[in-house]
Parts: sequence; C-alpha cells; structure tokens
Amino acid sequence: MDALPTLSFTPAVGDLAFTAQQRSLLSLAHELGREKFAPRAAEWDKTATFPFANYEDLRGAGLLALCVPQSHGGLGADYATYMMVAAEIGRFCGATALTYNMHICSTMWTGVLADGIAMTDAQRAEHARRRELHFKRVVKDGAVYAQPFSEGSAAAAGRAPFGTTARKVEGGWVVNGRKIFASLSGAADYYGVLCTEDKGDQHPDARDTLYLAVPATSEGLAISGEWDPLGMRGTVSRNLTFKEVFVSDDEQLMPRGVYFMGAQTWPAMFFTLAPTYLGQANAAYDFTVSYLRGEVPGEPPVKRRMYPTKQIAVAQMRIQLEAMKSLFTRAILEAGPNPSKDARMRLYAAHYSVMEGANDIARLAIRTCGGQSMMKHLPLERIYRDSRCGSLMLPWTAELVLDRMGRETLYEPGEKDE
Repeated sequence: MDALPTLSFTPAVGDLAFTAQQRSLLSLAHELGREKFAPRAAEWDKTATFPFANYEDLRGAGLLALCVPQSHGGLGADYATYMMVAAEIGRFCGATALTYNMHICSTMWTGVLADGIAMTDAQRAEHARRRELHFKRVVKDGAVYAQPFSEGSAAAAGRAPFGTTARKVEGGWVVNGRKIFASLSGAADYYGVLCTEDKGDQHPDARDTLYLAVPATSEGLAISGEWDPLGMRGTVSRNLTFKEVFVSDDEQLMPRGVYFMGAQTWPAMFFTLAPTYLGQANAAYDFTVSYLRGEVPGEPPVKRRMYPTKQIAVAQMRIQLEAMKSLFTRAILEAGPNPSKDARMRLYAAHYSVMEGANDIARLAIRTCGGQSMMKHLPLERIYRDSRCGSLMLPWTAELVLDRMGRETLYEPGEKDE
C-alpha cells in the first residue's frame, strides 16, 4: 500500500494507507467537489432540480464508469474504493452523492458483487453476456442508471415480495407496478427496477425477484408526483408507474433469482447509501472549524474560537466523527460475500452510527456556530436538512438496523421461541 503524504487534504474517510488508484480517485473527487459541486449545491436545493451539470462533470472525468471492470473499459474500482470516493463527493453535495450511488450500484452489483454470488455455469455465461451490454452503455455512451426500490410496502426492506411485477412473454418481460421515492426520475437513461416474477399464481415469492433495466423511453413508463421534501431535494425522487411496459430479455441486470441470492450473500450491498452521510458529517465539521476560525469565504473574518464552550463542542464533534470513520472504514475494508456474524454486526453498527451521527454532528454544528448558521446563503442549514434524511433510507432505515442487530444477536439461524 502507498502512503498518504502526497494528498493535500484529509479525505472524508480519514487517513488510510491508500493505494495509488484510491489516492488518484480521491484527489479527483475532492477537486470536482470543491471547485464544481459545492458552488452549485445551493441551487439544486433551492429549486429541487437534478444536478445535471455535476453529472456532465462526472461523465467527463470517467467516474460514471468507476466500478465498471477495466476489462470492459471502466476504472475497475472495488467496493471499498467506491465507498471512499462517494464519501468525498458527499462532502460537497449530498444530492449528487446520493444519486451517484444509485447509478454506481447498477454497475457494482452486476460487476464485482455478482462475481461473488453463486451461479450455475449457464447463469454465469448469461450474466457475462448481458452485463457487457450495460457496461458498454455506461462507458461508451455515458448512460446513467437509476435504481428505484421503494413501493410504500415492506418489499424494499426485504420482508415481502415487490408489488411491481414482471410477466414472461416471448423475447422479454412485461412490467407493471409503481415505485415511489425514485431518485433520478426524469434524469436516468435506464431504471434498474426490482420486481417480482409473475408466474400466474397467487403466491408471489421474494426469491423470484427480477432486476431489470427499463429504458427511460419505454412506452407505458410514466413519471408523476411533486417533489418538495425536507432535504436531498436535488435527487428529484418522483414516482414511476409501469403499465404494460415491455422489456427485452437482454435488459436483465442479473439472471432470474440471482438478486435474492445476492442480497443474502452480500449484505454490504445495502451499506452504499452511508458514504453520502459520512461526507455530510465531514462537511458540517469542516464548516464549524472554518466558521470559528473566521475563515468562511465571503463572511467577516471574525474569530469565535476563544470561547471554551465552542472549543468543547468542536472536540465533541471530532470525537464522534472519528468514531464514525473508524467503524465505517473497518466495515468497507472487510466487506465481502458471506461475512461472519461479527462482521455483519459491525456493518449494521457502522450504518446506524453514520446515518444517525451525521445529523447529530450537524445539530451540534448549528448550535455551536449560532444564529448566523441558519442563513441559507451558508451551507450548514442545508447539510442539517440533508443529513436528517439518512436514517429514513430503505432498505436499512435506522429502525430496521436496530431490529436486525437485536434479532440476529439473540437468535441463531433457524432458532425460534416455543
């Protein structure tokens, strides 16, 4: 592993023994974030519009293909590297980082994660052929993929089959259903839709989950609803409706039944929302330090660092931030298929700590910086609103993570109370 000193900043994930590739990608993400994303963030928030300009920058930098294997023309970043880069982007624009996650997962799940999922030889060959099509779209065409999960039911949490269904027909599938909170609605070229195979009976099964790429131009696909939320306004997560939408066989992002196995094999696949919020926590801390030192651009150079109450608050923020970083980095570095029980518990703990801790640090930041920090020309109030949304994110909301940790700690697989 290469040493850190050539970086001119401390990444959102902290000081680690980064590889040369990680150091290069973090530098790129930091520069884009500081020079491009941060200056635009207020406008996306104010107007609740998608950050198209940021995606042009991501496309131009090759970052849309971050997790596409090098053999397919991408950058070949692994799971941990993506998580580091995403946290750095989240430091400057939460909405960009959160939507970027949806796109990247479409390539990561079909790439490095799928490589760790058990498949038959026929499934592996089918998957290799079909993912080449999707990777080519991202690398050659700069295509953007979305990943709508939520339906307003227990399906997105993994506790029920998806209500959106796909019926097999000659040459493909016919999709019917509805997704809510569909980030990148109206901005994506393809929607990676999770749906349940309709086998013609009355017994839908989560094991029959399909993962299909629905082209944005598909007949029968409609976008509706208003988007005026508390935070993460630039994600533009409106509703998607599918009415007899035909999707060809080659649009399968995974073979039939493989997504369900992947969810069991790779629990870390659901941790990929967390980097955005680790970045937000860093942003709140960074602003507080700059503000108390009188170094916020455009603001009077008034120092407030001499007050003991401010010093203690900054110390508290730093302690919590360091704890979050430590759990986060341990979790991403050990992430892999079929983790041990301890590794899975650390994963849950890291997710909960980041999702709840980001807003707690933002809360401390606002209290410490005072009334001026509520003003919308400064980023802190937006960071506070954006960070509050993290614990609500399916499939692992803060409540669901606590439930999983308690249940899986006290019950071994197959155990029941008589």
